[in-house]
Amino acid sequence: MGRLKQKGRAGAAKAYVTRSSAVKKLQCSLADFRRLCILKGIFPREPRHKKRANKGSTAPTSFYYAKDIAYLAHEPVLNKLREHKAFAKKISRALGRGEWSTAKNLEDNKPVYRLDHIIKERYPSFIDAVRDIDDALCMIHLFASLPSNPRVSSALIENCARLTAEWQLYVMHTRSLRNVFLSIKGVYYQAEVMDQNVTWLVPYQFPQNIPSDVDVRVMLTFLELYQTLLGFVFFKLYTDAGLVYPPPLDSGKDESGAGVGAFNLRTTNPTPITGAPKNDAPKVSSKEVRQTIKNITAESSSVPFTDVDIDRADHTNSFPDAAEEEFVPQASKSDLDVPSSLPTLLSLSSLPKPSSTNIFAPYTFWLSRESSRSIFEFLIRSFGGRIGWPVSSGGGSPFTEDDEAITHVIIDRPTAKGDTAQERERRRRRKYVQPQWVVDCINAGKILLEDLYAQGKTLPPHLSPFGERDGAYDPTIGLVNVENSLVEVDDAELSEDSQDIEDVEMRPELEGDITSMAALAVAAADDPEALRAVELAAEAAGVDYGTFEKEVQKKQQQQKQKHKGDAAVDGSGEEDMNKILMSKRKRQLYERMKYGEKKRATEHAKLEEKRTKIQKDRRRKARAL
Repeated sequence: MGRLKQKGRAGAAKAYVTRSSAVKKLQCSLADFRRLCILKGIFPREPRHKKRANKGSTAPTSFYYAKDIAYLAHEPVLNKLREHKAFAKKISRALGRGEWSTAKNLEDNKPVYRLDHIIKERYPSFIDAVRDIDDALCMIHLFASLPSNPRVSSALIENCARLTAEWQLYVMHTRSLRNVFLSIKGVYYQAEVMDQNVTWLVPYQFPQNIPSDVDVRVMLTFLELYQTLLGFVFFKLYTDAGLVYPPPLDSGKDESGAGVGAFNLRTTNPTPITGAPKNDAPKVSSKEVRQTIKNITAESSSVPFTDVDIDRADHTNSFPDAAEEEFVPQASKSDLDVPSSLPTLLSLSSLPKPSSTNIFAPYTFWLSRESSRSIFEFLIRSFGGRIGWPVSSGGGSPFTEDDEAITHVIIDRPTAKGDTAQERERRRRRKYVQPQWVVDCINAGKILLEDLYAQGKTLPPHLSPFGERDGAYDPTIGLVNVENSLVEVDDAELSEDSQDIEDVEMRPELEGDITSMAALAVAAADDPEALRAVELAAEAAGVDYGTFEKEVQKKQQQQKQKHKGDAAVDGSGEEDMNKILMSKRKRQLYERMKYGEKKRATEHAKLEEKRTKIQKDRRRKARAL
């Protein structure tokens, strides 16, 4: 007889643990358990059979892998949290008894945990860390714009601002920025670092407040992990680029509001080639050297002389295992035009960068006071340009507004009348553009025409440079049947103005003839001779050619819509049969996909309808003028 299985000892009941059981096993509070899960990257799981995982109970609860909880039990941070709990009890007791010296000693020996080992565990390689800094950058940029309060300290906000400045300095120095998008939420940036696309969101510089319904403790735990991660990543990036990390801060410029310009990028001092290498070995006197040489000479004289092929011996000693050496083809030394077939890291790093990273190099920009300095200073300097700003935007501007080298002025206010002679001379020598021109030039990878972005003009659509889905709404592409609808509107308006009373009396007969002829034309669309015959008949009947074409297009649209409806009816039955054969999980996933597609199609249709209405109104206003 086989061994009897006991309930709850195998399968899902053993593989999963509820949250309350995990907290009881780890002997910590719920807040500490949540902090541990965030730091270690452990999150709730969804078992296939909740009732089996919960040992027959149907109460709603969260489940974790039992192996993850066992992994947390040996975490050093958990021991530090327990020590901190004991520390809190001891210091509260000392303060209650008035033992101030004991409380001071306890405060000096306060337990502090580090997250270095967690970063090394979660990111075994540097590329893994670079791939995962998107959320970290978004978080530190968010906290850098928040005001300080009892829940968020000013030191934390200052540290986040320092990390954001260090990241921007690296991106500007390496010219890694690729795409920018100005959205309602903020500014989306995308940079290419170590062949990885890093995308982050920066909020606009508006007064922020922390909502009361947001659990700041959870966000602060994430921020604690992200600050440690970015410290590791920035140190590696700066070191590989030959820069000193952290970059030194000029306190004078920082107090004047220089922003990123308050940090100074310094290169690391390379070791001199001609200098002697340092040797920490103990020094050897000249007497010991002479004695060693005498001993070697005596040993060599006692050995009998043998005929040895010295060259061959040296060759074999220098290559002890020639079979393991790999063959590496080298470039020809005689013919310098023949390139090496294998690229090396040195050759790849020495390749010229794409020209789109230096599109602003020939230009000098002046930023108007109403434009965001932090955004456009970062953008223009990332692509090789020079930028200055007025004193109202902060200190540290490299030049003033009267500089003759200024080629473009970024301005975001309407044109004003009554310019002085000096201002008119400046407008003649400089290009005044709106801020969107800078972003569109970056996304296009070239300098666009400034006329479309001139001051006071209606800007073209600002599209997202990131990969959009197929079929997404694109305002730059002509809409389907928009021109036909506009022609219909024009024809209708012209017919209302030009028709006489006699034409109105004969309209029902003509409309019947036109409709029947249009139906014949649609039916004979595949036969050119029949279509030509219908056109001649319409001309003989006195029907205008434009009106006839309009009716034909209407009939074609009605026929297409009818075919689409028939196809949808035919396909719905087959689709229902396919859904019956699916499992419950796959059917729910399919229904969510179809719901998303339907929602996007509805939004697309609304935008097209709105654009069509706007174009019609513009056409009417232009004709009225």
